[in-house]
Amino acid sequence: MANSPSNPTCPAPMKATSNGAFQHENPLDYALPLLIIQIILVVVFTRFLALICKPLRQPRVVAEVIGGILLGPSAIGRSQKFLDTIFPKKSLTVLETLANIGLLFFLFLVGLELDMRSIRKTGPKALGIACAGITFPFALGIGTSFAFRATISKGVDTTPFLVFMGVALSITAFPVLARILAELKLLTTDVGRIAMSAAAVNDVAAWILLALAIALSGSETSPLISLWVLLCGAAFIIFAVVAIKPLLGLMAKRSPEGEPVKEIYICITLTLVLACSFITDTIGIHALFGAFVIGIVVPKDGPFAEVLTEKIEDLVTGLFLPLYFAASGLKTNVATISGGTSWGLLVLVIFTACFGKIVGTVVVSLLFKVPFREALALGFLMNTKGLVELIVLNIGKDRKVLNDQSFAICVLMALFTTFITTPIVMAVYKPARSGAPYKHKTIQRKVHDTELRVLACFHSTRHIPTLINLIESSRGTRKKGKLCIYAMHLMELSERPSAITMVHKARRNGLPFWNKKQNEDHRVIAFQAYGQLSSVNVRPMTAISAFSNIHEDICTSAHQKRAALILLPFHKHQRFDGTMESLGHAFHTMNGLVLSHAPCSVGIWVDRGLGGTSQVQASDVSYNVVVAFFGGRDDREALAYGMRMAEHPGILLTVIKFVAPVGKTLTFGAKLVGVTANKDRKVIKVADGNNHSEDKEEDDQFWYEFLSVSAKSEGSLVYEERLVESKEDVISVLGEKNRSNLILVGRMPPVAPLVERSDCPELGPVGSYLASSEFSTHASIIVFQQYDPSTDIYPLVMEVSDFSNMPDTSVHDTES
Repeated sequence: MANSPSNPTCPAPMKATSNGAFQHENPLDYALPLLIIQIILVVVFTRFLALICKPLRQPRVVAEVIGGILLGPSAIGRSQKFLDTIFPKKSLTVLETLANIGLLFFLFLVGLELDMRSIRKTGPKALGIACAGITFPFALGIGTSFAFRATISKGVDTTPFLVFMGVALSITAFPVLARILAELKLLTTDVGRIAMSAAAVNDVAAWILLALAIALSGSETSPLISLWVLLCGAAFIIFAVVAIKPLLGLMAKRSPEGEPVKEIYICITLTLVLACSFITDTIGIHALFGAFVIGIVVPKDGPFAEVLTEKIEDLVTGLFLPLYFAASGLKTNVATISGGTSWGLLVLVIFTACFGKIVGTVVVSLLFKVPFREALALGFLMNTKGLVELIVLNIGKDRKVLNDQSFAICVLMALFTTFITTPIVMAVYKPARSGAPYKHKTIQRKVHDTELRVLACFHSTRHIPTLINLIESSRGTRKKGKLCIYAMHLMELSERPSAITMVHKARRNGLPFWNKKQNEDHRVIAFQAYGQLSSVNVRPMTAISAFSNIHEDICTSAHQKRAALILLPFHKHQRFDGTMESLGHAFHTMNGLVLSHAPCSVGIWVDRGLGGTSQVQASDVSYNVVVAFFGGRDDREALAYGMRMAEHPGILLTVIKFVAPVGKTLTFGAKLVGVTANKDRKVIKVADGNNHSEDKEEDDQFWYEFLSVSAKSEGSLVYEERLVESKEDVISVLGEKNRSNLILVGRMPPVAPLVERSDCPELGPVGSYLASSEFSTHASIIVFQQYDPSTDIYPLVMEVSDFSNMPDTSVHDTES
């Protein structure tokens, strides 16, 4: 009884672990089991919301903020029983402590992403836009704060409140912006470059302003105290640059490329992060500053920064960071926004935040002669809020500068401004991709001695040996430079900070960023070593993008590199027992989209281990290649590729020409349906023996050309004509060749489908049968679609005849 009146609000501290349910103890009354339940609930709930927000193209931070608010007293937390069971008041200290530990390391990661050299090199354009993006909204924020003080925030300390509101409205979330730009494929554009530079400057300025706000909001009212806090903060930054930076530089220097970074170096760095956080907390400018400053002073060259990122990013962003959003959400009660005044203030805050950022950015951009649509896109991009905004608001609430109502209003403002960014930028600004027209978009061409350029895509190391063996077989005996391969590694853009860093690196130094990890080195080395040993130009590239729109990267890269053929791996791979296993629906969809939008011919290769699982030496190449020729433009493309392969001394090419009885066609009465680029289904008219269509004439002309080449081939080219009276005959003739190494076939030949139903219509009537495990477990297949200018009605790249063509980049090509 004596204790309770003295401190009725302080509950007894929780013990760490329980003795278990069998000892009649509730695990939720103990700190560790309760914390585990809280982490699981928060992570599962926010990931579920992220899944829902994905079709809306929203960054994960939006889902995490919404998740935090919904778990708090605004929605689910309205049930007092839920709050008392899962988030009791006595557990919040532990939860917030762990969340803040995660936040420290996340801000260390943000500091690692920011390269001060690029900020120093920021041109006057980005610098002007950054300054406008801070000063305009800051001034409006101060104006808004007077409206708040007159209504819902009476009696708060004037100066800190003005500065907090100004900072809250003027921040641009650098990590969230980077994520949105990468998602929208704008990082490579002028808008993306300006936005990233301006956001980086804005981020640093916002932290300085926040330090000022924190210094001013101390419980001591003396201005001398605030001055001491600021001076000590400045002294800490100087100490970090003068003393800590050389130490980190020494460790980075002793971590050469290709060598593992010593565990002690990682340990020292992470301990330094915590030590500096303690120092800045002691000074009075919040522990987060120390972690952020250490992140900035870590050297960005070499593998040291990347290894640090990889070591901690998954744990921090996956488990700890959502806890911060939950802790923030538990303080946010949207129900406090009630009555006309509160809702009016919410509208006012959203309007001033958007108006200040967008108008300020647009006006200055137009002064720098940025086109209006780009300037408008920049305005909305700079209006992105995120985690840093929440940190500012939480510090303001903890320091009693913001009350519950003003805090809730500002959180909703941050959520709204970030939510609208992606849809509006997509509507306002879609950069027109333009390129110079080029001639050779197919393998079949009038002049055979021209260079063949192939964009070969792969998304797994298992594809590399087959791909190299295929390249080796395709090079013929021509002089160096007659075959140029762009080997493009397809990588999915993830939410990880390291993924964004990789995209930045690609912009900055043009190196293929797949060799950043030593265990991935062999991908590039395999292609580069092969290119040096053979007479083929092999150039590694990388596309990092969401799989839903990576086809845009593939098609625009193919156009930029003037490719005649895009080679895509089939979305299924063969297991040891011979059955075909899908690698995922995303790859299947991607192949279909590339077939629809490709600016050149496309080949889909079904990999059944051409030449085994290792690279075959040039002298050891000995393959039986079969071309199944039914007629039509796609089959002519397959035959053209086969004729090119036949130039290699180790290739025996067998061409089977399928012939229907007089007066009949190879459709055997079936109605053929072709799928065009805009998803229309058209019935294909097939010429019979009596009427000669244009296609039939071209087939005959190309066959005559093939026969003349075959006559001079000295046995490396064999052809046979086979009379077939039904599709069973076709299957039986193809079955004779199922022990070949490689079979080439057109995608849409005028022939009846060989299988009744197929889950891969993109391979066409013959290819879908050849790709099935009932046909073969030995023969690899390539299904060709010849580029047809008449169906290329929705090109991803507009051809401009006076387009100044960019020079071809070096061996270290990088695409994104």
